[in-house]
Parts: sequence; C-alpha cells; structure tokens
Amino acid sequence: MKKKIITISRECGSSGHIIGQKLAKEFGIPIYDKEIISMVAKEKGYTEEIIENKGEHMTGSLLFNLVNNLSHANSILSGNNISLQDEIYFSQVKVIRELADKEACVIVGRCADYILKERPDCINVFIHANLDFRIKHLTQQNNITEEEARKHIISKDKARAYHYQYYTDKKWGNSKNYHLCLDSGVLGIEKCVSIIESIYLG
Repeated sequence: MKKKIITISRECGSSGHIIGQKLAKEFGIPIYDKEIISMVAKEKGYTEEIIENKGEHMTGSLLFNLVNNLSHANSILSGNNISLQDEIYFSQVKVIRELADKEACVIVGRCADYILKERPDCINVFIHANLDFRIKHLTQQNNITEEEARKHIISKDKARAYHYQYYTDKKWGNSKNYHLCLDSGVLGIEKCVSIIESIYLG
C-alpha cells in the first residue's frame, strides 16, 4: 500500500522536527506538531500552555506515580471523571486519527506512532543522535550554554519517555516500536530526509 502518513518521534536536539519540516515541504503535505496543541485547546477550551504541559510531557516527579500505574493528574479531574492528563491525551488521539483519515501528512511526537500503529499506510520513524551532537545543536539553535542544553535535553527526554510508557506500555525509543530508526548525528539531516523519502515513495 502506498504510504500516506509519516510519524516522527525524536530525541530532544536530534533535529526530528526539522527533518519533518523538510519532508512535508518536499511532498507538499502539512506537518502537525504544535498545531495539534492549538486544535485540542480550541476543542476543549483549555489554554495552549496547559495542553502543551500535559499533552506530551511528564516531569521527573511523576516517576513514583508511574511505577504505581497512576497518573499525576488523578487528583485533578476534568469534570468527566477522568484526569485532565488523560482527557488531553484522548483528545489528541481523536485529533491525530482525524488528521490521518483526512490527508497525507507528517505528525511529530504525541505518541502518534502508537496511535496509528494499525494503519498500513503509515511510516513510524524515530530520530536519535549522541548527546554531544544534540547539545551542540541546541546551543546553536537557542543561543544557550552547553550546560543549559544538557539539562534541557535530559529533562525533555525523560518526560517524553515517562509519557510514552504510561500511555503505550512500551519503551520510548525502542527500535521494535518503529519501522525506521535513524541517527541524525551520523547520517546528517539531508540523508535522513532522503532515506525516509525513498521509503515513503516506495
């Protein structure tokens, strides 16, 4: 079956979003990342800040709750007898499935690989790179120190891993969960784009 959807999971600083942008431009299809935040915020009536904080990331303080199979937001109910965290996740699931049904597109993050795992027209990609490469990328992109970049990367990746495991019961970054895993630090951005493109076009 001809491929239609590309999902990109990525380590912080690995240029996964940039790769997604280049693919979307190459194929003339939309890319959805933070746009999903806006869609969910509009639908649920929450601020985009709340959606972003609860929609893809869990902080390290959630480790205890995660181990005990509890959501941090269990004590913060949305009014529908489910946690705010869960309500936002299921809203994102709905939006992602609707986008995939509607048109060919690139979707970055938000457990999209798991949400769309049953679709034969979907390529699930994980972009990673060694820590030094990612630190250098963030310092150049955000004009921050190497130590600031290191702390941001570690915090971001930890939060994504917790969130992914909680909602999928799978390990974030495990190659078995994706069709393709690429090291952007070794291959470079353009080569990653080229490899994904060749698979997409079949």
